Amino acid sequence: MIEKLFQTNTDAIWLILRLTLGLVMLPHGLQKLFGWFGGFGFAPTMQFFAAQGIPAIIAFLVIMAESLGALFLIFGLGTRFCAASLVLVMLGAAYFQRANGLFMNWFGNQAGEGFEYHILAIGIALALTIYGGGLASLDRLIQTKLFPSV
Repeated sequence: MIEKLFQTNTDAIWLILRLTLGLVMLPHGLQKLFGWFGGFGFAPTMQFFAAQGIPAIIAFLVIMAESLGALFLIFGLGTRFCAASLVLVMLGAAYFQRANGLFMNWFGNQAGEGFEYHILAIGIALALTIYGGGLASLDRLIQTKLFPSV
């Protein structure tokens, strides 16, 4: 069963999607974890989530998925698990952004950002959850070394 988590192929498309999602998501996670890129850091982010009624364990898992999960995606380690985690995170984020409509707030005339970004991230993450990390992934290396018959 565990070998299915690492199973992937050598298609470059999964490398491209993995890097795209990981590189876009990582700065968001680093904002929440370390306060980099104009973020607030771990404690204030946890307080923000608490103020929104989000339990501490969920807030912590969101921060981990967006930071460590995104980093692991870049390297293709645990791709399916990390991508599935980001599907859940983005579903939650889209839910909280739903009142702002679909579109991003390009011109500052909405109350906040829409959820179109979340839909794109969900689509990429779902594909990676189904197909794995592909070419140049640590998952592929693990698969070939530990589970060569899969």
